[in-house]
Amino acid sequence: MTIAKKSILLILLIIILDQALKIWVKTNMFLGQEYHILGNWFIIHFIENNGMAFGMEIAGKFGKIILSLFRIGAVVGIGWYLIHLIKQKASTGLIITISVIMAGALGNIIDSAFYGMIFSNSYYHVASMFPAEGGYSSFLHGQVVDMFYFPVLKGTFPDWIPFRGGDNFIFFRPVFNIADSSITVGVTLILIFQKRFFKK
Repeated sequence: MTIAKKSILLILLIIILDQALKIWVKTNMFLGQEYHILGNWFIIHFIENNGMAFGMEIAGKFGKIILSLFRIGAVVGIGWYLIHLIKQKASTGLIITISVIMAGALGNIIDSAFYGMIFSNSYYHVASMFPAEGGYSSFLHGQVVDMFYFPVLKGTFPDWIPFRGGDNFIFFRPVFNIADSSITVGVTLILIFQKRFFKK
């Protein structure tokens, strides 16, 4: 199998897994609902966000459009770079890593672009797919579905810490999805293996 076919299969596999889980969460859980998988350390916790990875946000409809267009532009750029790497017969590791990043970016774009049109909202009830009254939003205004929550450490900041003393903390607080994980893993691998990937 050629590296191009491996790249395409990997991208499709990640997108299918990401979307299958998101659709299951969206059609079986309401916002804020959670299932404890490993006690209080690994929780499936359903949230939606308007923004970037790990729940970061850009406020307002204009910010949402800017972010969606940026994501689409980024995917086009990543796709062009991936094709260039394949043609140049670059390191297999680099091609696979860029494929993983692209799959993650595509996974979140699908939510952003289409979920608002194909799902009802998830406030206080489970959403339905293709509701007769239409979706909860318009094209490019969908929300990204997140569900993985790992609050591994919980505690209180000591009183002597300025500004935060006595406040509660949770590590790891962000809720994320498979697409976010793919992007993070891909970028991390590039940083770790950059000398091997970019020999020239």
